[in-house]
Amino acid sequence: MKKTLTILGFLALLPAGTAFADDGCFAPMANWQPREAVARLAEQKGWTVRRIKIDDGCYEIDGNDAEGRRIEVTVHPATLQVIEIEYEDDRGRPRRNREEQSND
Repeated sequence: MKKTLTILGFLALLPAGTAFADDGCFAPMANWQPREAVARLAEQKGWTVRRIKIDDGCYEIDGNDAEGRRIEVTVHPATLQVIEIEYEDDRGRPRRNREEQSND
């Protein structure tokens, strides 16, 4: 019981963002780039955009890449850094790839 209370006390001291840092993008709305900038990013990369939405505080692009594969791309709203690209494989199952940091 004492061990459980110690662990719960420790967890209570952690900032809320630390425990869930991978759950989304965290940027004040005032720092967000407009949707038009996300659309330009997609165009520069050769992607066809079906939809741009907001999910877990990130922009999410649904569309196709230059080879015609279906993709779902997670983009940081302030920096427009590509965080993750999820490709749909030949069998219709998603395959995730973390995007390497680059200045393309």
